Amino acid sequence: MEIRDEALYHAVLGAIAAGNNTRGGIAGHMERKATDIAHPLAVLEDCRLIRREIDPIRKRSLFRVAEPLVTFYEAIMRPAWSLLERGWADRVWRGAGARFAAQVVGPHFEHVCREFALAHDWNGEYATEVAAGIAPGGGRGQNIEVDVIALAPQDDHPRRLLSVGEAKWSQTMNVGHLKRLEQARDQLHTRGLDTRDTVLALYSGAGFDPALTEAAARDPRVLLVDLPLLYGGA
Repeated sequence: MEIRDEALYHAVLGAIAAGNNTRGGIAGHMERKATDIAHPLAVLEDCRLIRREIDPIRKRSLFRVAEPLVTFYEAIMRPAWSLLERGWADRVWRGAGARFAAQVVGPHFEHVCREFALAHDWNGEYATEVAAGIAPGGGRGQNIEVDVIALAPQDDHPRRLLSVGEAKWSQTMNVGHLKRLEQARDQLHTRGLDTRDTVLALYSGAGFDPALTEAAARDPRVLLVDLPLLYGGA
C-alpha cells in the first residue's frame, strides 16, 4: 500500500495517540467521515504502526498505536514542534506531564497488563483472548470500560470469563476500584458469560491501600498485580 498524503497519516496517528480508539472516534477527532480514514488505517496497520484489537463483548474494532515512541512523538512532540525547534524542550516537557501520563504511559501500561493476562495461569487455565472492552449496563450511562478482559476458549458454553482487570499506573488502588470490577463482572454475566470463577485483577504501578490488600487476602478471586509480579513473570 502506498502512502500518498503524509499529513493525513500523521493526523490518524495523532487522533489515536490522543485516545480515540474507534473508527468513528478517530474520524470525529479529525473532522472527517469514517470512510475517509479507511485507507490510512489499513496502511498504518499493514505497516505495523498501529494494531487493531477487537472488543470481545461488542465485537467492534479498537485501534492502538503499536509503538510507545510513536505515541510520544504524536502526543507530545509534534503539537509543540515550533517550540522544540527554538530549543525550548524544557518548557515543552514541563507542560506535557499530564498528557504524557494519560496518553503515553497509561495506555502502554494497560497493554503490558493485557500481555500479562494472556500469559498468566488463571487457576489452571490460560486465556485464548485478552482485550479491553465495554461491560454494557442496563441503563444509559451505566457502561463500564474494562482495561483487561480475559476469556476462555469459545467452545465453552457459556463462555467463561477468566478475569476482568483494571490498570492504574500512577494511582494507589482502593476498594472502590474493586467494587467497579465487581459491577463490570456482574454486567458481563448478564451478557451470557460464565462468571462463577472470574478473577478480579487490579494492576497498579503505585500500589494498593490497606483495605484493598485485606480484601484480597480474604478472597482468592481477587488478584493484586504490582510491578514485581507484572514484570517478574506470570
